Amino acid sequence: MKHAIIFAHPKPDSFTAAVAQAYGEAVQGLGHSIIRRDLYRLGFDPVLKPCELPAGENFAPGLDVTAERTMLQDIDVFALIYPLWLNTPPAMMKGYLERVFGFGFAYGGDGRSFNPLLTGRKLISFSSSGAPLAWVQKTGALDAICKLFDRYFCELCGMTPVEHVHFGAIVPEASDSFVQARLHDVRRTALAHFGKLT
Repeated sequence: MKHAIIFAHPKPDSFTAAVAQAYGEAVQGLGHSIIRRDLYRLGFDPVLKPCELPAGENFAPGLDVTAERTMLQDIDVFALIYPLWLNTPPAMMKGYLERVFGFGFAYGGDGRSFNPLLTGRKLISFSSSGAPLAWVQKTGALDAICKLFDRYFCELCGMTPVEHVHFGAIVPEASDSFVQARLHDVRRTALAHFGKLT
């Protein structure tokens, strides 16, 4: 099984990056392969270009998008990992999904926008926030994200949503034991869905 670990955080030593690392180690330990797409370190341009809109005769994805799509064409599991800012994913992650998972790659079979192209693939998501989990749930933010970025996205692309794990109260002063416990949760989640718990 091949996993694409797609994550977005401007700091290379962030909790988001640590989640990506823990997830990758867990699935590699199962004998699976991974590719890492650290969007900030890649300098990915999240801005959708006029020619990338599937209307008109000049429709064509950018060269950077074509390269990403080639790299992702045989992926079995897409793992999205990101923090919540203003209770939504970063613009970098949203832009990556808009450009790379757009028409002709994730959907658009037979030239129709409602025909998914990633049937049989899976999506797992990990998000984090400085606010406690209970608050993110109470405000409806987590449900909205799960609806748009998991269920709807999967329906559009033909993927199967696996799970969305959210970690609340991830703040700079969080204790190392708290952070390590959350990273253990990441590993357990990966093993629960893609391997056997020991």
